Amino acid sequence: MTLALFLQHLANGISLGSLYALVAIGYTMVYGILRLINFAHGNIFTAGAYLAFVGVALLQLSWGAAYVMAIVLTAALGVLVERVAYKPLRDAPRISVLISAIAVSFLLENLMVIIFGGRPKSFFRPPVFDQVMDIGSVKVPTVTFAIIAASAVLVIALSYMLYRTKPGLAMRALSSDFDTARLMAIDVDKTVALTFVVGSSLAAVGGILWAIKFPQVNPFMGGLPGLKAFVAAVLGGIGNVQGATIGGLMLGLAEVLLVAVFPAFSGYRDAIAFVALILILLWKPTGILGQEGRVKV
Repeated sequence: MTLALFLQHLANGISLGSLYALVAIGYTMVYGILRLINFAHGNIFTAGAYLAFVGVALLQLSWGAAYVMAIVLTAALGVLVERVAYKPLRDAPRISVLISAIAVSFLLENLMVIIFGGRPKSFFRPPVFDQVMDIGSVKVPTVTFAIIAASAVLVIALSYMLYRTKPGLAMRALSSDFDTARLMAIDVDKTVALTFVVGSSLAAVGGILWAIKFPQVNPFMGGLPGLKAFVAAVLGGIGNVQGATIGGLMLGLAEVLLVAVFPAFSGYRDAIAFVALILILLWKPTGILGQEGRVKV
């Protein structure tokens, strides 16, 4: 493999890993505070892409306005899911909340099938993302740069919010000790809602960028990326935002580079994530940055 080809695969791997990271952060934030694996998160990812599709194709909005509308409505959907399906079960056994999360996932998936139909639909890709940039002998699509840049900016902004603002401090307090945070007059409901707003917004951005990179939408598009993002969150340390970011990047790079180096294994590309999950659980169950007995948002 030439250096130019390696760099091209590297850019593709970072781009894919950035998408996994955006979705993985949503998983890890919800788990960090509620100790809940939100299995509906992949469907939130799909909803973001479909809402952007509706904004452009049906409402005839500019693509920028459609994307903003999709992110806002997806954030609202995330809060609605939390209020309806999770809040009433906050003090219930964990298995009840888990069953509710699975039920919400199937509900959202089937609602999208009913509303939009089961056939894939073409997603409008803005012309700016159709260009190819030449960096020496490496040709990189502008959509790759856009994904990496958007992911980096969002992760930095999220880190700032978590460590430099009062809402972020409240989130970290809840992740450390839920009951003590309640006694310290932290508004639990508002903080949990904000967590779902942030996680769902990131999932929406991930869904929109995914639809731009692979320009089509279908009701099941969030299934596999959602599972891989969950693996990325576990790989990095479930409950740790920095770990989710690292896990997503590692998983994306592993998928792309392994297939690039060993083309004969391209049919096993999707299995890489689950092999990685088994290995990390056997080697270090808390993940790369996770700590035993502690969850860090």
